[in-house]
Amino acid sequence: MTNHISKEKILKPMSGMLMLIITILAILISLIAIGFGIWFIFEESFVLVGVLFGVGLVLLIISSLLSMGLKILKPNEALVLTLFGKYHGTLQGDGFFFVNPFARPVNTVLQETPSILNPDANQAPTLASVASSMLTNKRLSLKAMTLSNDRQKINDQLGNPIIIGIVVIWRIVDTAKAVFNVDNFKEYLSTQCDSALRNVVRLYPYDTSSNDDNEKSLRGSSQEVADRLKEEIQAKVEVAGLEVIEAKITHLSYAQEIAAVMLQRQQASAIIDAKQMIVEGAVGMVEMAISKLKEGGFVQLDEERKAQMVSNLLVVLCGNKDAQPVVNSGTLY
Repeated sequence: MTNHISKEKILKPMSGMLMLIITILAILISLIAIGFGIWFIFEESFVLVGVLFGVGLVLLIISSLLSMGLKILKPNEALVLTLFGKYHGTLQGDGFFFVNPFARPVNTVLQETPSILNPDANQAPTLASVASSMLTNKRLSLKAMTLSNDRQKINDQLGNPIIIGIVVIWRIVDTAKAVFNVDNFKEYLSTQCDSALRNVVRLYPYDTSSNDDNEKSLRGSSQEVADRLKEEIQAKVEVAGLEVIEAKITHLSYAQEIAAVMLQRQQASAIIDAKQMIVEGAVGMVEMAISKLKEGGFVQLDEERKAQMVSNLLVVLCGNKDAQPVVNSGTLY
């Protein structure tokens, strides 16, 4: 069974400025001692020369070790440190610090440096740029970051293939879990986002097939789908010490093989809804016309004449083209 890190340990280091002054003084003293040792060679005081050279070398070694413990952090950055293979603690907060010189920073996800990793770069990397990039790559960013995976083809609740894309806003909340519990927390998050997306999409249809407001769909209930997707991803990446701030659908469409058919279906549904509205309005207008004629007492209509009037009005109101009037000079009987 994998031994997971349960919680990060925040270090409380001493200020790096004091240790920097001590390191500089040790270097100066070592240089002075070596300089006097060289001068005493000409005086043939070999015992004193040996002592001065020994002190100088010891101070140089000590100052070198002390300089290895000096760390500089920017805002929203962290260093995960290990001491002889064991988790030592996490250094957070902007500033200049001094930690155990034997504690080494660890980061399983290295940031790319274009001047070093890009083979097409015109300028060759210098030693200083390589050293700077190696130090920078060990730092973890605690800022909110964006993950946008490729669009996926997934079957919805009805089995229709759809193309969907999401964007996830996330950040690291536990650096120890992010480094030690998973091999690569960015790849782990990407994989879990794809898995959660498939699990959530198959629970909803692309669109509702009725006028029921309680029926949920990917297109009509995007906020609810996004909230459920966020919860699903968060449950999966908890072990990696990540927090999902927001998950949103950025693209939603039918797959190419059924897009034309579904477009015709939507057009037919729209036409039916429009016709239904026209018929309902026409019936209301016919009822109003007959009621007004009856109230005014201008015309007395029997059932046959009412039926003929209703038929004529419905043809005029519901027809797709303008009606052509026909003058009847005779009677209906």
